[in-house]
Amino acid sequence: MVAGRRTPLRSWRRLGAEVRRKRGPEARFGDPFAAAAAWDLLAAALRAGLPVAEAVRAVLPGVPAGAAGRLREVVDLLTLGADPVDAWGEALAHPDTAPLARAARRTARSGAALAGAAADLAAEARARVSDQAEARAHRAAVLVAGPLALCFLPAFLCLGVVPVVIGVVSRVSEGF
Repeated sequence: MVAGRRTPLRSWRRLGAEVRRKRGPEARFGDPFAAAAAWDLLAAALRAGLPVAEAVRAVLPGVPAGAAGRLREVVDLLTLGADPVDAWGEALAHPDTAPLARAARRTARSGAALAGAAADLAAEARARVSDQAEARAHRAAVLVAGPLALCFLPAFLCLGVVPVVIGVVSRVSEGF
């Protein structure tokens, strides 16, 4: 009896692990808005007057793991006095930090404010999460419609179509 209960539990856990693995990076990072919050914090720190290296260091705990590693390298290089264009080159390789790195390299050359670019990145991250949520909601609506159709189609046939067909057949057979 106990062994019978463990098998479904193991299957359920295995299924849960498979679902978590397939759900993607937002499931592994927890909060899908973490990147947007980090970019907002970076923009606020830069607007407050922190140097770029210190501002990026302040947001490192809120950045997803892969991006945090690249940004940590950038902070280390900037702290050691490397050229900003060269320092931000490391962050170009990661998809989460590439837009910020391009903006930082551009602002290092032109002197434009990096805070505006960080705020734009936060808005883009929020829009991306919103679009993903909307796409999942549409997909869920489609997935819900399938079982409903399978349940209602037999009822429609039994209660709607079959009586009409029987009535037509009985009237046609009376005529012969």
